[in-house]
Amino acid sequence: MQKRWSLKKYQPNKEQQLQAALKIHPLLCRLLVQRGITKFEEARHFFRPSLEHLHDPWIMKDMDKAISRLEEAFFRHEKILIYGDYDVDGTTAVATVYGFLHSIYDNIEFYIPHRYREGYGISYQGIDYAKENDFSLVIALDCGIKSIAHIAYAREAGIDFIICDHHLPDADLPAAAAILNPKQAGCPYPYKELSGCGIGFKLISALAQKKGLPMQQVYGYLDLVATSIAADIVPMTGENRILAYHGVKQVNETPSAGIRALIQLSNLKEKLTTSNLVFVIAPRVNAAGRMDDARKAVNLFIEKDFDKAYAFAEMLHGDNLERKGIDMNITQEAVSIIQNNVALHTRKSTVLFQPHWHKGVVGIVASRLIDKYYYRPTIILTQSNDKVAGSARSVSGFNVYEAIHQCKDLLENYGGHFYAAGMTLKPENVEAFQQKFEDVVAATIHPDMLIPEIVIDTEINLADLTPSFYNIMRQFEPLGPENLRPVFLARNLTDTGYSKIVKEEHLKLSVKQSNSTAFSGIGFFMADKFDIVASKKPFDMVFTLEENEWNGNISLQLKAIDILPSK
Repeated sequence: MQKRWSLKKYQPNKEQQLQAALKIHPLLCRLLVQRGITKFEEARHFFRPSLEHLHDPWIMKDMDKAISRLEEAFFRHEKILIYGDYDVDGTTAVATVYGFLHSIYDNIEFYIPHRYREGYGISYQGIDYAKENDFSLVIALDCGIKSIAHIAYAREAGIDFIICDHHLPDADLPAAAAILNPKQAGCPYPYKELSGCGIGFKLISALAQKKGLPMQQVYGYLDLVATSIAADIVPMTGENRILAYHGVKQVNETPSAGIRALIQLSNLKEKLTTSNLVFVIAPRVNAAGRMDDARKAVNLFIEKDFDKAYAFAEMLHGDNLERKGIDMNITQEAVSIIQNNVALHTRKSTVLFQPHWHKGVVGIVASRLIDKYYYRPTIILTQSNDKVAGSARSVSGFNVYEAIHQCKDLLENYGGHFYAAGMTLKPENVEAFQQKFEDVVAATIHPDMLIPEIVIDTEINLADLTPSFYNIMRQFEPLGPENLRPVFLARNLTDTGYSKIVKEEHLKLSVKQSNSTAFSGIGFFMADKFDIVASKKPFDMVFTLEENEWNGNISLQLKAIDILPSK
């Protein structure tokens, strides 16, 4: 798949000022400036994230109302229901708030809606459950900000809601007892990008302060907060970075029984990073909701006994293995459909429908098609009862939600955001929707958006890549959106004669640049680039830097992203 390289712009004046203050390699200062860090004090906070720099939870709009309503519930011994979404953010949020409240109050339960029977967010079925079981207060986590009708229905039944949500609110808000969401109008809270679990963490922080409880009791949930931040792809800036930094530290030093069980089952031996949380822990947690019932994910997180937690982790592990097999089969089917239909080859979008495809993995399949096969806005549809339901994923820079919005006359329901969305429609409208979505995309997408973009932080000489350079760069962790792993470009490299193809699909590299020492490297699934490397002609390479351990020896290694002949 052809890719386009985009080099970030530089700000030499700011880089020089920062370099004068920090006395570190100029290119490290360039990386910091690109991340919005231009002063010594900002760099100190970046490299040494401190829990002392977290904002006061009481600044958040409605926090006083939320705590007041909770204390009223405690005083009256009301039944409290902790309600959250079925994904990683929702289940970690429920486990965090439930775990803390249960340690000080016993009349409490949790509820996770079933993905297929109830769908996303607050459901009438969930409210009926609360009504039938005499719950008078519901704390909704990672959902609820748009549930105006549902909250009205609950109020008629005498049920109050405290909403803790991080999704963008509409102009009209639900009539809840309290709404905690930094993005709502009039909220003075300075950091707007918390995860749903992060907002739940703020709620229990304020409650701990109110009750005079030690903050260590709250900090015990940081491993769950870090997991939510990593999995929900929120910006790794400000408070998120502080919470993730200390949460990842906890994951490595004193993880909860549930996280420890997942680590053990995943055979992870190295020190964990946010990347492990995203690619190893999160899929197993998400698989519970995709394949079956996400309640087991919450049970895993709140379980104190390791053996019991391990049993829950095995269930999640099994769900994930099943999910992997299903999504691999559907991906292969989808690729085959496109390959065998010439009319689909030249389209600007992919919209595929098969009634037997599993609803829980269609979003994953859409992402996989874009990443590995056909880089274009993609929708995967399947039959769900008497309706067709699907998930959309987009390419960099293209608003897939807006494109779907333009097809609304063919849809029963839809929702989402810039890069991902969901929809339902009648089976008889599928063909018309496929064509209309293609027409909208073809008319509005810029041709460049159909070529994957590699964003490069800076050009670099191999001679600059020293252990001390890497040791400082490693302190950029935790990594995530707006603080991604630095991507480098080195020009005019030559093969030392030792590069080769391994396992028929990977590229093992040994390269140098003018008079630099030789560097080893690896290019996964890049065997097709071997001819460029072995041609004896100079080539340019985009890569990230990592450590490689072999037989007890640790060395720096280049992890190739793309290779092109030098111009």
